[in-house]
Amino acid sequence: MKTLPKHKTINDPIYGFITIPSQLVFDLMEHKYFQRLRRISQMGFSYIVYPGAHHTRFHHALGAMFLMQKAVQVLKYKGVKISAKEEEALYMAILLHDIGHGPFSHAMENSIVENVSHEQISLFFMEALNRKFNKQLTLAIEIFKDQYPRKFLHQLVSGQLDMDRLDYLKRDSFYTGVPEGTVNAQRLIAMLNVKNDSLVVEEKGIYSVENFLVARRLMYWQVYLHKTGIVAEQLLVRVLKRAKQLAASGKDLPASDGLKFFLTHTINSNDFSDEVLNTFSKLDDYDIISAMKMWVNNEDFVLKNLSKMLLNRDLLKIKVKSQVFPLQKLKQKQKFLMDAFRISEEEAAYFVFTGKLENQAYSMEKDTINLLKKNGRTIEVAKASDQLNLEALSKSVVKYYMCYPKNNKDSYSN
Repeated sequence: MKTLPKHKTINDPIYGFITIPSQLVFDLMEHKYFQRLRRISQMGFSYIVYPGAHHTRFHHALGAMFLMQKAVQVLKYKGVKISAKEEEALYMAILLHDIGHGPFSHAMENSIVENVSHEQISLFFMEALNRKFNKQLTLAIEIFKDQYPRKFLHQLVSGQLDMDRLDYLKRDSFYTGVPEGTVNAQRLIAMLNVKNDSLVVEEKGIYSVENFLVARRLMYWQVYLHKTGIVAEQLLVRVLKRAKQLAASGKDLPASDGLKFFLTHTINSNDFSDEVLNTFSKLDDYDIISAMKMWVNNEDFVLKNLSKMLLNRDLLKIKVKSQVFPLQKLKQKQKFLMDAFRISEEEAAYFVFTGKLENQAYSMEKDTINLLKKNGRTIEVAKASDQLNLEALSKSVVKYYMCYPKNNKDSYSN
């Protein structure tokens, strides 16, 4: 292992210099499991819409750790007791919270593996690293799993106002160039406190909380749920679904060893042995892009055309509305494709499909954001707000979409 140089720092475009807090954290960063995050995009195919959005999970993990350092400093200054072991455990937990993301982030959770979330895979990685580092991550894992008695520590890692959300909103806003997502993360952190073992925000920070929740709502509609980005993500899911289907039928598709393993095996949460985890750790965005560059020459109509769409940004059309699309409309468009290219209904369904988008900026059902008043009492932020109705932001807004091909036969190859 490399020895941590004194005052090891990394220059970040968002926060400036980030200091690595300990030798153990430095060693975790140097491990191949973490270095892999340099090759995993933070926002999947969002760069198809926002060309600047090429930042990675590596950037985000370091930024979230920086904010955690600031939060620990603030809370300790205000008299909250945090031991040196708890402090280092917080840094490790937030550093590794996204280590389980697959290529292009969220698109992989229902494609490469069978209903295994990135949080579960992150935990598998943390447990493997814990064995390698002589159980030094045990406390970090307890905090990550919310099994440690001091609950506010988990809220700093995963909660309504956690360091994960504060960093990704600010970072994604910066790299996409969408100013509506800008949040004053360090102002919010400066207002944090702990009351009854729960993370709270001092009352004077209410406007920063309001700004954070509104920014989160706007970023979801403008960026994370942007209709073109949704089309690209859904096409990637279907590329991999088709590739797995062809591999299961005996077709030998060109792909990296790691990708080929997951195309030819059905892996659920019970199958993540150390060997499978190590194979997963070899997957990144480049495996997918390289495979699609070869699959555009495949004889399968579905695989080659879906791959072409993503590589050339020649995507499906998408319509979004507040009501469910009638089944008849879906079947009509599938029938057009079936007749035009003499393909089956199953094949046409890869190009014509529906889905739903859901946006909820704030949940009042659990883990609410509470304000600490000067008299020591706490009040839920939606009840305290006099500037706008935060309860409206807690309501889930659902929209429905339908994707279908452009009426241009020249875009497709038989």
